[in-house]
Amino acid sequence: MTAAKPRLILVFEPEKACFDRLLADGYAPERAAEIASYLAQSTDLAREFDALATACERHGIAFEPVALDDAALALSGRDPQATLVWTLTDGIAYFRGGAAPALARLNGLPTLGSDDSLFALCQDKFRAGAVLAAAGLPVPPAGLARNGHWLVEPPGSAAGWFVKPNRLGAKIGIWADSHCRTLAEALTLSRRIFSAYRDDAVVQPYVAGRNARASFLGVAPDTGVEALGIAFVDSGGDFQTMDDSLALYGETGEAAKAGGFYQEPQLAPVAATHPQADEKIRRIAGTLMQTLGLRDCFSLDFRIEADDTVHLIEFEVCPGLPCFDFRAYCRSHWNMDLAEAMAATAANRFALAETHA
Repeated sequence: MTAAKPRLILVFEPEKACFDRLLADGYAPERAAEIASYLAQSTDLAREFDALATACERHGIAFEPVALDDAALALSGRDPQATLVWTLTDGIAYFRGGAAPALARLNGLPTLGSDDSLFALCQDKFRAGAVLAAAGLPVPPAGLARNGHWLVEPPGSAAGWFVKPNRLGAKIGIWADSHCRTLAEALTLSRRIFSAYRDDAVVQPYVAGRNARASFLGVAPDTGVEALGIAFVDSGGDFQTMDDSLALYGETGEAAKAGGFYQEPQLAPVAATHPQADEKIRRIAGTLMQTLGLRDCFSLDFRIEADDTVHLIEFEVCPGLPCFDFRAYCRSHWNMDLAEAMAATAANRFALAETHA
């Protein structure tokens, strides 16, 4: 009997499916479009499905993209020995991608990526911060506000506070005035967030420094923190806003490119100028991999002060694979384009499973 050909199934949630669902739930079209823009990597990567299929074929693997709404049926009855499920987009609140690794587990299928419980945790900044703090990691303490009322009061801060939605990523709900000077202003921002997105607001003491991102793809399954790509991400301002982010990805990013005003933030390796901060970040990532179970594919966001003080802001189990920073990481660390890096990662997982069979 001929063995089934190994197959990589990439589960993704399309922007339009999310947008239509939010409209049906009563969100204003502009707000629904902003929220759905978190899923722009699905829009961007869909343009490369043919390249992914070709790269997988070179490794003897079939490639099958599956929209999230079709995943329950698509994953049913698959051969666990010949199937690997990679979830492109996470989410439990506005986004539903966190269902995909759970569906894979329900069907006994192996997954590429972190434990499915982390797909929920990373989407709740307040709870995630509490867990990270309990692990002794350098996260800013946080308060939580809902529509102008404190659920948890934040600590004092001489430098002011930073206010952001609790369950939204991709800089949604972060504006030029999100760094505020008084708690009264923070509560006003929480009202704006609740009115626009029906979300609570995380209120943290503002921390100075430069933004940095650590990207990880375990192309070889035995890689550790040495495979991290750690880079400053300089967008020209103190922090990236929602408008900045919208101009980089999805249909808005394509329009910016067509109009000639697309501009990516500058990337610079942290180790080149701040080797101590680079080493601290690798230790933090190692702790997260050991205690929290981050693996295979993830990213971490930091603020790094001039004296190498490192602040962990958040972690992401479904980093924006087609985004400029992750592509740069694949090129610089793995010497591969994105499609080849994804295909090689999947092929190595299948090879590892065969050796353990």
